[in-house]
This record gives sequence, C-alpha cells and structure tokens, in this order.
Amino acid sequence: MLENIKTKEFSVLGIGEVMLRLSPVGKERVSQSETFEKMAGGSELNVVAGISQLGLRTGIVTVIPNNEIGKFIKNKIRYSGISDDYIIYDSSPEKRLGIYYYESGAYPRVPVVTYDRAMSSFARFNIDSLNTDVYDSTNVFHLSGITLALGENVRKSVIRMLREFKRRGVYVSFDVNYRASLWDEDTARETILSILPMIDILFVSEETLRRMFARKGELRDIHKALAEEFPGLKMIASTMRQVVSPTKHTFTSLVYDCEKKTHFSEEPYTDIEVIDRIGSGDAYVAGALFGALKYNSAEEACRFGNAMAAVKNTIPGDMTVCDFDDITRVIRSHSSVGYKSEMVR
Repeated sequence: MLENIKTKEFSVLGIGEVMLRLSPVGKERVSQSETFEKMAGGSELNVVAGISQLGLRTGIVTVIPNNEIGKFIKNKIRYSGISDDYIIYDSSPEKRLGIYYYESGAYPRVPVVTYDRAMSSFARFNIDSLNTDVYDSTNVFHLSGITLALGENVRKSVIRMLREFKRRGVYVSFDVNYRASLWDEDTARETILSILPMIDILFVSEETLRRMFARKGELRDIHKALAEEFPGLKMIASTMRQVVSPTKHTFTSLVYDCEKKTHFSEEPYTDIEVIDRIGSGDAYVAGALFGALKYNSAEEACRFGNAMAAVKNTIPGDMTVCDFDDITRVIRSHSSVGYKSEMVR
C-alpha cells in the first residue's frame, strides 16, 4: 500500500492552525461561566500529536504569535513530542492566536463550538517563510479541509506546498473535515476535487460523501467509485459514529485498500462513555496513519484508528493522551471474547 518508505526525519508532517481552546468548567454554559480551562487544539496538531505518542516522529508547520500565549502553545507542542522546527513566529503588531470556545453537552443539550479566529497569525501564513528543506523531511504530508477553508491566502500557499511535496514523491494524507461555519459547500467541493488527484490517503465521512459530494449507493460502492475516478488513491477511510446522546457514542469505520480492492471494518466500540468528543476524529486519523505506516496495512489502519477514536472520547482536551501500549491493550480487549479485566494492575 505505502511502498518505498524511506528513512526521513519525520514519518508525518502536518500543516494547520493551532488554537487556544477555552472551556467552561464541567457542564456550564459559555454564557454562564466566569472560569475557563485553557488548552491547545487544532485538527492537524491533534493528528501529529496522536502519531507521536504512538511512537513515530512527527512535526508541524504552523504560525503562532511571538508572545506569552504563543509560548504556551509552543510548550504544548513540545510536550506532545512534536518537532517545532517548522513553527513560524509572528512578531507583527497584528499577531494573535485564534481562539475557540467549547461548551460540553448533556442530553438534550448538544455541545456548542464558538470560533474567534478571524485575522489570526496563521491566516497570514506565507509559504516563502519556510525553509525549503521541509519538502525532503517527511514520508507523509498531512492536511485537512479546515486549513484550506481559512481563506484564499492560506489555501493557495498550502496547495503550492502540496504540489511540491507530491513532486518529490511524498505521500499526501487529506482529511476532508468539512466545517460549514468556515466555508460553503460549493467552494469546498471545487477546491477538494481539484486536489484529489494528488491525494494518496483520503479520510472522508459517509455524511460528507453523500451530502457535499452527492454520492449515492452503498458506502463500499462509493469508495470503489472514488478509487476508479482518482487512481492515485491508495486508501480511503470513512468513520461511522452513532450518537446515542452527547455522553454515549458508538464508533467504527470502513477502510478501503484501493490497490487490493478490499474493505476492512470491525465490530463497533459500543456505549463509549464520552468525556470530550473534540479531537476524536483527529485521533482516528492519527491511529489510521500510524497503522498504515507502521504495518503497511489498511486492516491495521482500521484497528488503530477505531481504538484511538474510542479512547480519545474518554479524555478531556483536544489531544489524545495514550501510547502504543495503551492502544494495543484496548485493541486486544475489543477483539477478545469472555472475561475482561476491569483494571490494569
């Protein structure tokens, strides 16, 4: 599936905006709370953090303000084991870090995300600020639709990067991750279809396939049709989440090996006790990329992706906090029958 993986500095390099997340304590409303918990978050950051904690080396390209809040973000990046070699520091008078507020839900009240990210430092990302050695630094370049949605300037720069990585034989991973609050469906569809010929590993939800891309039929058949339409694709992964309530989910996925023309899935993780769902989709991408790189296997991508997503739902904050031993233990328990230990001791 992923052939000729070479020894490079990074297994995966991501690009994306890192944000400050502010959340009310417990189940309070944003409009009610006077105290907020401060965390770091961002789709691509969550992905490379998860891969790093599983044991592969990662880095991130981002722009953060050169001030005290920027130091907080830099420290969180380093703490997660991610290289900060390609962080760009913004010292301009307009420097700012994007913020989002996350309000947890409890049935029948759903979770709410409120963005305050306009005119952030990352929105002024300039590709010419990067050292060109970045293009030879990694086996996989990962980005998401969220990054492409952050304005024409960012979109053009990131697509230029994508083309250069692809020209040098780097695998490209793309998570559609559509956010209606950031861009409209028509612009998203046009942009994503233009880059799909350069994508090797595609993450796209069933809902997005049916809604934005107007695909019909069984999900397996949609995957097969995409692989035929875009022959450069090597793997397509779609998550399948059933939201029973804000605090109880069921999760699995369907992964297609485009070269072997084989699908992989497994029994869902049922009745997940959701502490914080933010970042669980990114955790899935992290686990799936790890499985694909470590084992060159779409089946292992499915197993590691599902386990990472399930565990992330139980952890506060955007980023997964679990290592290879944690996840392999969860995978073994999930696939076993009979007695299961209630505690690790």
